Amino acid sequence: MPRLAFLLCLLLAACGRVDYDATPTGRFKGSLFVMWVGEGGSSGDGRFVYVPNPRDPLRLLRAEGSPRVIQPEMIYTDGGSIPRAGQLFRGFSPWGYAPAYMIHDWLFVARHCLTDGTPTAEERRVADMEFVESAEITAEAIKALIASGKVRENDIAPRVIAGAVAGPISYQRWTVQGECKTDRVSEADRAAAEAGIPGSAKSLRGMVRRTPDGRAVPVTPAEFVAAVTF
Repeated sequence: MPRLAFLLCLLLAACGRVDYDATPTGRFKGSLFVMWVGEGGSSGDGRFVYVPNPRDPLRLLRAEGSPRVIQPEMIYTDGGSIPRAGQLFRGFSPWGYAPAYMIHDWLFVARHCLTDGTPTAEERRVADMEFVESAEITAEAIKALIASGKVRENDIAPRVIAGAVAGPISYQRWTVQGECKTDRVSEADRAAAEAGIPGSAKSLRGMVRRTPDGRAVPVTPAEFVAAVTF
């Protein structure tokens, strides 16, 4: 699945150009959940899913541009894919700007599925978005987090991140083909995440899902990790 292709500008010779200071400040509304759905790959960090609150989904309200509202759908997430060495510095935690990273990663999922011709209705709303705008939106989302008081001001991290997501590695991920199917949350993980939503009817009564061959399989709710509300 797409990830934020973070390489610190000090380690990456060619960062893209996004004027972080000139980027307007967006505003977040709604809430999100992070769910753990399994061990993940060889890294051992686990497999996580971003889940919008169905009662009040996370939205980024943009100050300008089209569409004016970005509402990401359920996706796999690992926060921001920041190199281990970079995580030693303030502002470069993989989860430090998590809602902004969810916005960014969902835009890439949308681009891949638009490219492959299988977008959802929500993904079609960003069909005309250019690559550089996805990076500008990430900067706008980070500024929204700072304005909301969720994170502290930082003179370095937001500008470095804005440059990295506009760089050549990120662009390469934007233009790939054949990634939509891999990006999509599997039916099993989607069912587990929906069952793990706090207070949901599905989590209270239990649920089953149908396998491709028609068998009914009990769903074990995903482990609730965190919630963020604006």
